[in-house]
Amino acid sequence: MGFRTDFQDRPPEVFFTVDVEPDCPPYLHGWRGVTEGLPQLLDLLAGEKVPATFFVTGQTAERFPNIVRQLVAAGHELGCHGYSHGRFGAMDRIQAELELAKASSALRRFSPTTAFRAPNLDLPDAFLPLLVEAGFGVDSSEGSHRLDHRVRRLARTRRETTGLLRLPASTTSSVLRLPPGLRDPWLARLERPVVLLFHPWELVDLRGERRLRWDCRAGTGPRALAAVREVIHLFRGCGARFGTVADWAATQTTA
Repeated sequence: MGFRTDFQDRPPEVFFTVDVEPDCPPYLHGWRGVTEGLPQLLDLLAGEKVPATFFVTGQTAERFPNIVRQLVAAGHELGCHGYSHGRFGAMDRIQAELELAKASSALRRFSPTTAFRAPNLDLPDAFLPLLVEAGFGVDSSEGSHRLDHRVRRLARTRRETTGLLRLPASTTSSVLRLPPGLRDPWLARLERPVVLLFHPWELVDLRGERRLRWDCRAGTGPRALAAVREVIHLFRGCGARFGTVADWAATQTTA
């Protein structure tokens, strides 16, 4: 069964999300993804007229304020990806509160920021109330593709007792860079809504970086940019609607 056939009865809602951070942490420590990759991605999304949600770290916003202003001016949603890209699973409560406070302060200088995604999709359940206290209404820190994914289906369509909406990422970003024969059947099986995840550093050619895992470097560079365009066309060809996390949140009702 083909990709379009799989979706023809009910075209999916697709949310293209981007985690804006240093280059492939913890393996690399540069910013080529932000300086070289992100402008390419913004141009592609503009040409395709696809709105996106950019989960940006506070440190990135402080270091590259003009780029953050550019993505906001282009009509994209600004989300929070923590401050330092540290793993929340390695923090205690006080450290997590400080991380959220610093990130919120850095990002909300540019735009209201109500969506959050933890680095490495690592957010202990005990920290969910901290997101609400920090003014976040949507969390996208779970991954439907992960073995430890524990989000109930009902959590996607109602507010949890914390008052927080949950919108899991549908798949890891490296899936988008797979050969089409492997990638497209995988994408066709994703549950709705479809939340795609990507990183600007994937647009930098990292194939020669032996410090990286194979899945982090394969298909990076120009091939990754072409893959993003292909995936957009795949979903658009079956009637998919693209939106931001804020668009999705606006359609949800309180339980």
